[in-house]
Amino acid sequence: MSKTGYTLNGIEFECTQGDITNQPDLDVVVNAANAQLMPGGGVAGAIHRAAGPDLARACEKLAPIRPGEAVITEGFGLPNAHIIHCLGPVYGVDEPSDRLLADCYRNGVQLAEKHGLSSIGFPAMSTGAFGYPMEAAARVAFATLQAEAASLSSVKRIRFVLFSDRDAELHQRVLDESVNQAP
Repeated sequence: MSKTGYTLNGIEFECTQGDITNQPDLDVVVNAANAQLMPGGGVAGAIHRAAGPDLARACEKLAPIRPGEAVITEGFGLPNAHIIHCLGPVYGVDEPSDRLLADCYRNGVQLAEKHGLSSIGFPAMSTGAFGYPMEAAARVAFATLQAEAASLSSVKRIRFVLFSDRDAELHQRVLDESVNQAP
């Protein structure tokens, strides 16, 4: 699936199937982190493997974080200058999960804004081992980021980088629907 998107409030929103660790045209990518910010499975494991061992050392001083929180490190071995680490909610455990998931996206994009970054790539936060239903998570993500768009001046591109074609197609459909419902 190629990148497909929309511009809303001067911000380009994109969805693509791809590897979150190989987005060289983005200033920052988001890690679906665990509370200790250490290597794990899924996105966190891939980002730590690609960034190298210096990332774990940098993360040690920032941990632990709570669901919805975000912290930033340099990108180390990634082609991106920075990595934003967000801890999403475990679905059905960390409540209210929709608010905590929205906090991940809000805090992540606001951290990029605070650091003057212009482009950010998000994975589908909390949808892997944390069990958040993919479509519900996509709706929370797009609603949150579209609401934040009006307050952003540095961030001009928000990309969703999805692991599978199926997930990318679902996100694209949800994005299409959210744009068509926007006032």
